[in-house]
Amino acid sequence: MTSQAARALGEDLAAAGGTAGAGTVSAQVIDVTDAGVNLDYRGALLIDVPCADSYRNRQPGDWVALRPGARPVVMWRLGADPGEADESTVRRVATEVALDEQVVRAATWGTGAPSGTGWQTVQQLYMRKNSEGKIELYAQVAEVTDDSPTPPPARAPKPVTLSPSWSGTWRSGRPDTYASYPTQGDWTGRGNRRGAWGWGTRIADACAGRTVASMTIRFTRRTGSGVNAKRPLHLYLHAHASEPSGQLDLGDGPEDLLSLSAGATGTATLPAAWRTALASGAARGLAIYANGSHDYMSVSGGSLTITFS
Repeated sequence: MTSQAARALGEDLAAAGGTAGAGTVSAQVIDVTDAGVNLDYRGALLIDVPCADSYRNRQPGDWVALRPGARPVVMWRLGADPGEADESTVRRVATEVALDEQVVRAATWGTGAPSGTGWQTVQQLYMRKNSEGKIELYAQVAEVTDDSPTPPPARAPKPVTLSPSWSGTWRSGRPDTYASYPTQGDWTGRGNRRGAWGWGTRIADACAGRTVASMTIRFTRRTGSGVNAKRPLHLYLHAHASEPSGQLDLGDGPEDLLSLSAGATGTATLPAAWRTALASGAARGLAIYANGSHDYMSVSGGSLTITFS
């Protein structure tokens, strides 16, 4: 929490006749961080406020009950009962687990031989292993006395999450070894920085022979880089297979897909044209670049999740 924000919170509590730790006040979540959340409390930005374990599935925009004090704590989320949404999530996860763990994916029968390849006959029973390693059974019967169940539809390939093979920062046409994390902008007047993450051929390899439904990228904004308020990441594609020894060349962009306050973690969905370029190998990674100090920040993370259809 900034000193200005702490002072504003204290003044508001004093004006309301409250004392530290007495009751709660309402605040809105600006961003989610590794340690807690960043909050907007009556225009004041509170950084890395810890949360009670009961506050789960934290999202920007949530209204929460904040317990004031020397170290404020978020106690719970305000709003509608999340029970139905939680039940839907639990059912979806349970279905995925059941499909992952089951041995037999489908059991069907009929009077003729099964279609397709890979079947093995044991008298009148056929079996095969599908691309997921699940067993499928087909029973050949003399007479159908009950309709065969409809086999479940084939599942899309499971999502793949890839961490970057390399990352870094470039300034003045060469690697900037003074930057610990990919950085955009210029804070000191020594020239604009551009940061990047690269995956080599791993994205194209993971997408080969598959239909890509979406690609998302997850970043964390480092504290102590630029102002604490939300600022956008100016994202670009790049085509470098490995870390360049000279200038990092920028491809398509910029796209401002994500804005983060200090310490916040967020996920952005890449545009369709970008996921096509990455899946084909025409692009090999992502970069950030900004001009001047307004959107200056350092960024870590960079895990890329690919879903298929």
